[in-house]
Amino acid sequence: MQNDGWAPHPGSQTLFLSCPVYECLYEGTRGPGKTDALLMDFAQHVGQGFGQHWRGILFRQTYPQLADVVAKSKRWFRRIFPRARFNAAEHVWTFGDGEQLLLRHMKSPDDYWNYHGHEYPWIGFEELTNWPTSECYESMFACSRSSHDGMPRKYRATCNPYGRGHQWVKARFIDPAPAGTIIRESGKPERVRIHGQLTENTHLAKADPEYVAKLQAITDENRRKAWLYGSWDITSGGMFDDLWDARKHVMRPFPIPASWRIDRSFDWGSSRPFSVGWWAESDGTPAQTGVGQRTFQRGTLIRIAEWYGCTGKPNEGLRLTAAKVADGILERERDNPLLRGRVKPGPADSSIYDVTDEVSIADNMARQGVKWVPADKRAGSRKNGWEVMRDRLEAVATGADMPGLYVFDTCRDFLRTVPTISRSERDPDDVDTDAEDHAADESRYRVLAAPPPKVYDEELIA
Repeated sequence: MQNDGWAPHPGSQTLFLSCPVYECLYEGTRGPGKTDALLMDFAQHVGQGFGQHWRGILFRQTYPQLADVVAKSKRWFRRIFPRARFNAAEHVWTFGDGEQLLLRHMKSPDDYWNYHGHEYPWIGFEELTNWPTSECYESMFACSRSSHDGMPRKYRATCNPYGRGHQWVKARFIDPAPAGTIIRESGKPERVRIHGQLTENTHLAKADPEYVAKLQAITDENRRKAWLYGSWDITSGGMFDDLWDARKHVMRPFPIPASWRIDRSFDWGSSRPFSVGWWAESDGTPAQTGVGQRTFQRGTLIRIAEWYGCTGKPNEGLRLTAAKVADGILERERDNPLLRGRVKPGPADSSIYDVTDEVSIADNMARQGVKWVPADKRAGSRKNGWEVMRDRLEAVATGADMPGLYVFDTCRDFLRTVPTISRSERDPDDVDTDAEDHAADESRYRVLAAPPPKVYDEELIA
């Protein structure tokens, strides 16, 4: 595409604009011109005979974040399309033949309902790693359609590494395949990523020759690697990702010694997922693992099984009754040889004891034979729980002589959601409550319920 002074740089911009794959992420360093390319990806289909059927919507998390997009769109659209008009009150570009590009915000998954039932053959997300989970991004697939024959359908996004959503974007686009390689999964549209480098943008190098030096001066090593080199192999400020090492924390299942305690923890959810985690607590008796006999520090916790009440869509619950959840728990404890006949009551979200219509969720579960112990919800317990989890993960990562925390590789939803959970922007000592935190919460309940190491020392002395 070349119009009145704008042309894509050779390399990633050109590849992005010509990409035939339905879902495409343009990622990389700061400065290759990702925002311009995103706008021009929509604009290249303006005036091509689609008229008012060519509609696009471009998202940032908040309207103030759209300021740069608005400024860049004004710079180019008015020059390339003299009849284009921008409605500042509505944040809408309308072009000469009726085409429209809407600039919108989507802060939380509930904002999707502002667009439910709409048709947008072009959908774009700017700075995708700003979203803590994939929910907002994936929800708009329902609006990616057009009833007009021959209309292109495009799902586009841009981002740098780093940010609250670093891990889920990495898992979706970076880990499955190298840049430029199409990712194909059964039953899903094809997707691909294109990697851009600052060195491609010769205009920026000429206009601001000190820009590279500014990025090199960033003291935060992870931000510098992300923005200067486009590296995804960084920690992104999450609650646990600086300590998590799957090679050390994740284990293949093994038989649990008869003297170890097994119990469960629980976080209730209906429209959101519930999470049940089953835990084995070492008493120091050696265990026969897949790599030989091994002795775990007394008090070490191993997550050996889980049931995550999710529809398969991120953060969407099964809406089961308390009785149905209890029945499902008992069924799993009967069917799993690791659990059969051994499970003790463990901590559950204290909200299940709240009484509604003269009965509580805990009462309904107890009637089915599933009992719990109220979780520690005292003031400060939430942050303390995250710190205890960090201590246990660090003990495993460093080999410290204290109780650790391990996870069987069958606990897929813990592995999907907990190691990558982001910190709260408002309070870095807490997790982002907009994230999918259900498995993390019930794990926190369990580590707080475990006796501290000194209790074991006193028992041994006695």
